[in-house]
Amino acid sequence: MKEYKVLGNQDTRSGFGEGLVEAGKENENVVALCADLTPSVRMDLFKKEFPNRFIECGIAEANMISIASGMALSGKVPFVGSFAAFSTGRVYDQIRQSVAYSDTNVKIAGSHAGITLGEDGATHQILEDIGLMKMLPNMVVINPCDHNQTKQATIAAARYKGPVYLRYGRPKVPTFIPEDMPFEIGKAIVLNEGKDVSIFATGHLVYPALKAAEELEKQGIKAEVINIHTIKPLDNEAILKSVGKTKCVVSCEEHQYNGGLGDSIAQLLVRNNPAPMEYVGIDDKFGESGTPDELMVKYELTSENIIKATKKVISRK
Repeated sequence: MKEYKVLGNQDTRSGFGEGLVEAGKENENVVALCADLTPSVRMDLFKKEFPNRFIECGIAEANMISIASGMALSGKVPFVGSFAAFSTGRVYDQIRQSVAYSDTNVKIAGSHAGITLGEDGATHQILEDIGLMKMLPNMVVINPCDHNQTKQATIAAARYKGPVYLRYGRPKVPTFIPEDMPFEIGKAIVLNEGKDVSIFATGHLVYPALKAAEELEKQGIKAEVINIHTIKPLDNEAILKSVGKTKCVVSCEEHQYNGGLGDSIAQLLVRNNPAPMEYVGIDDKFGESGTPDELMVKYELTSENIIKATKKVISRK
């Protein structure tokens, strides 16, 4: 089992903020727009560094998307930021028409995504955003796992030509991806090799998947853990190669079963290499208020749940 050193606990939204500043230094056309949540989504770092390249749009997300689309058509690289519930669900029509259909170079940043938003409750805990965004033609969907990878993903999104949805969160979680680990849009990262089961995880569920693999190895089960940081385009080759070896799958995500990573993997497998599969995710429910840790337990998104799903899927081989 390959060991990953925890470098500390950091929020992924700060990784975004730092990455956006780096992207701004690299390219003077990078601009930022926010919908009255500048410190919360960590766009305050960019605003401080580049005040003339920042626009506060107020609580007017639809207008923000429209402004960003126009700026993209004039050669800018706009990042629009808000809570994920507002930067995707609230403005889906504008994203569909002015960003995806028009194929404009807009980067949509969705902070405070998933159940780990915590105490703000169900109205803010969007669990459908990956599905909403991946269904749009031309849209790239990225869901990094920790602070360092979110920083790398933000820089990569700025370099990419076309629409991107970048999902990240509020709570402090273990930072374990080395700063120098390469990040490439659409290329999965094999974190641990195994022969008995393929565990595909994304976002905040990647570290619990590694912890689950550690415990499983003690029980004689060698799990292959793969970080699917890009939901679309999906790394079909890496997934099919792993499943061809292990013959069974567990998908792990802080998102609804419907429309999420597991849904994409299942579609790939049914067309190419059907295999037993179990989901660790949210089964057709809204969220609720609570601490992030409490909610991860209640909604069965822990390493213990991954272990349970792994043993179940292996029994189905």
